[in-house]
Amino acid sequence: MTRTLDEARQALDAVDRKMVALFEERMQVSREIARIKRAMGKDVLDASREAQVLESRTAMLSDAALSDAVKELYATVMRLSREEQRKVMAEHD
Repeated sequence: MTRTLDEARQALDAVDRKMVALFEERMQVSREIARIKRAMGKDVLDASREAQVLESRTAMLSDAALSDAVKELYATVMRLSREEQRKVMAEHD
């Protein structure tokens, strides 16, 4: 049975609710990481870690055709995480 357009959109809405909740959770962890980095005297950007993340997230795919899209998604997510970490670090300067 094929879904209607409205049913498919409702399914997307349900996925998006989960993604938003997970994004919030990720940002909370990013703030925690910022506090740890500050205590250790580390910089926000860890380019080698980011390269590892891009590689590992791409490897998680079951549909390799989405590889470029997942790299772009995680590059954006990591940029937002860095911005959040910089905010946390600036609060304590």
